[in-house]
Amino acid sequence: MTTPSPAADVRLPALAVLVSGGLDSAILLGESLHNYAAVYPLYVSSGLYWEPVELEYLHRFLHAVRSSALQTLHILEMPVADLYGQHWSLTGVGVPHAETPDEAVFLPGRNVLLLAKAILWCHLHGVGAVALAPLDSNPFPDATPAFFEAYQTVVNQAIGGNVRVLRPYQGFSKADVLRRGQGLPLEHTFSCMRPMRGLHCAHCNKCAERRRGFTAAGLPDPTTYALEGPCSA
Repeated sequence: MTTPSPAADVRLPALAVLVSGGLDSAILLGESLHNYAAVYPLYVSSGLYWEPVELEYLHRFLHAVRSSALQTLHILEMPVADLYGQHWSLTGVGVPHAETPDEAVFLPGRNVLLLAKAILWCHLHGVGAVALAPLDSNPFPDATPAFFEAYQTVVNQAIGGNVRVLRPYQGFSKADVLRRGQGLPLEHTFSCMRPMRGLHCAHCNKCAERRRGFTAAGLPDPTTYALEGPCSA
């Protein structure tokens, strides 16, 4: 019986990953490094309130997982101030708190905007697929299988391309994904809408979701929070 080829020899050629610095996309990127010979992290900057801190964490995470497969981070600009106006996502005022439902954090057209540039970037750079990490619990209309399939088709029609949009965590819970991320430097991920002193605030909707995820996964939370006390569930 012949010896199997080294894993590096059988990896798929290239993948772009839409990363935000949060848990789900960071774990997706970390897993992809084992499956693809080249992984291109794409970050779409929209001018949101938390982006400066989020980018700091993302750079730390990428440094911690650096490998021969990891390519340079590409930051794509997609400002939304002309669309969102004085929305809480731009001002940091009235950020949804821990007790609010997930629907409260909806950013209109978020995936429409993210994927428009990501698919075009892949097309122009010869990368055949872009992956992102929507979960089963995502309640938004631009995170459904029907949306992704239709949007992939229409953007490819517009550019004469054939870029696939991959959603490997569709149907997974936050706890499922966190278990997959064991061993990754998750202390360098960021999921907070109202950072304080460069740390998670501990009391916004996303901080609460983060804490609940680690608890449901049965894993210790490596996050340093700016404020003491648990988030309300």
